[in-house]
Order: sequence, then structure tokens, then C-alpha cells
Amino acid sequence: MYLAELQELVSVEEQLAEALLRMAAAASHPALKDALVDHHAETVAQKGRLVAILRKHGADPAAHVDQAMQALIGETRKMLGMVKGDDLRDAALIASAQKLEHYEIAAYGSAAALAGQLDLRDEQKMLHDSLLEEKEADAILTDIAKGEVNPDALAA
Repeated sequence: MYLAELQELVSVEEQLAEALLRMAAAASHPALKDALVDHHAETVAQKGRLVAILRKHGADPAAHVDQAMQALIGETRKMLGMVKGDDLRDAALIASAQKLEHYEIAAYGSAAALAGQLDLRDEQKMLHDSLLEEKEADAILTDIAKGEVNPDALAA
């Protein structure tokens, strides 16, 4: 089960990396655009960690395509098509990005817990590091929403 969780996470990170670049291109607030681009770089590094762990265990990193992430990204696309105006679109981008982040937080929490139960301490630490990065990305999005984007969206 542990390796299957990691294979799922590779797919999640791969899909998210592509989506973050599209989301950054659609963002108008500079802080939001920067946060999405910065998290893209983090996402690529997180995928690299996962691939390294899977290869260590002789598992295929491309064995799974996460359909839940596909659906969440599809909902993001749909939302962006429904919302008009830069300020409202940025608020929708943050809401969608946080849904994606929360999905990753749950997945990394589970994977890190499994690694701990299997006494794979180095892997547990790597997964926990990714979990902390996801939580920080979520906090940054919250700060941008509260400080800049949501007040502008309310005024729109």
C-alpha cells in the first residue's frame, strides 16, 4: 500500500506542476502569480523526491494516474471559465489552488504516517518535509487572499 500511495503522489505532483503554470498565467495579482510559480518549482522537487523513493524500492513511478487530481484540476478550469474579471478570477484561483493543496496535504500526511509505521525514517522525513511545504503553500495562499485578492474581489 505504501508504494501505491507514493505512485499516486507522483501523479498528483506531475499534474499539479502543469496546472500551476496555467494558473500562474491566468493570475493577475503579482503576489499570487509569484506564489504559484514558486510552488511549481517546489512541486517539481517534491516529485523528484517521490521518484527517488520509488526507484529505491524498484517501483514504477508512472504506474498510476490519479483521477481525483484530474477532477480537481478540471473543476479549476471550469471555475476559471465561469468567473469574469481579474479580481474575481484571482479569488477563484486561490480557492481552487487551496483545494489542490488540501488534497496533497492529506496524501502526504498518510504517506508519511505509513513510512513511519514501516520504520522507513529517512523516507518519512522526506515525506514530512513535503507535507510542511504543502502546508506553507496553503498558508501563503491564505495570506494573499486575505491581504490582497479577496478585498479586491469584494470591491469588484
